[in-house]
Amino acid sequence: MTTAPEPTPYQLIDGKKTAEDIKVEIAAEVDSLKAAGQKVPHLAAILVGHDGGSETYVRNKVLACERVGFGSTLLRYEDDITEAELLAKVEELNQDPEIDGFIVQLPLPKHIDPDKVIETIRPEKDVDGFHPMNLGRMVAGLPALLPATPSGIVELLARYNIKTSGKHCVVIGRSNIVGTPVSILLAKNLEPGNCTVTLCHSRTKDLASIVQQADIVVAALGKPEFVTADMVRPGAVVIDVGTTRVEDANRKSGFVLKGDVNFAEVAPKASYITPVPGGVGPMTIAMLLRNTLRAAKGEVYPR
Repeated sequence: MTTAPEPTPYQLIDGKKTAEDIKVEIAAEVDSLKAAGQKVPHLAAILVGHDGGSETYVRNKVLACERVGFGSTLLRYEDDITEAELLAKVEELNQDPEIDGFIVQLPLPKHIDPDKVIETIRPEKDVDGFHPMNLGRMVAGLPALLPATPSGIVELLARYNIKTSGKHCVVIGRSNIVGTPVSILLAKNLEPGNCTVTLCHSRTKDLASIVQQADIVVAALGKPEFVTADMVRPGAVVIDVGTTRVEDANRKSGFVLKGDVNFAEVAPKASYITPVPGGVGPMTIAMLLRNTLRAAKGEVYPR
């Protein structure tokens, strides 16, 4: 009787540790700016309402600013703020020479058009990388403030020396925040990059069979544990972008964070995999800090 081979042990892609490494690098650069008598980068955030996930995320951004020596400002508004009032606040930050970059935390209340808010942010202060100017420059291969989560994914692949050239990458989810931009970055003639990319979405037919062909899977659709073991080929690299709060009465918080990948099932088949939490999430904040540093230095848009 033939014994089935043992599954190959996977390597965990530790986004938390990698993000800390990046923060150390940024902090050292901030120290150099201070020593040279130059301005310390300053990041501002606008938070509207009391969404639990947004509250946690913005708090972590403020702590990260303290960690690297940035100045930080948090502006809080109730969810009944009008769109016109919010746009006026955005314009104030646009004109404030002390603020090098800022973000407006999403999601916003339904009566506020997020696209209108994003387009009001000056591209040189758009450290989330969502403005059409930055997205367009990214597509054209010009210097840009890149979307934080997609650039964080690419940075993880680079720091773990995961080969991407010639590989088939399947991205699940086509949002302008993650899916579409990461598909563009991984297809570019760069390293990491040079992937053949298939971008899947809710209208994709026979999605499972497409994912099964992938050397690299990027799951960014926001459905907890959507990607199961039968969808992943042995040895695939699996990047889980999802962070959905799922009710859990056994937790003190009342919820547990779930990724888009069923980790317990998929990990034994993967060569590399990101956990949730502790994978892509910390990298998003690290890349936001990097964008703020680049904005302060005028690397993309000369000051």
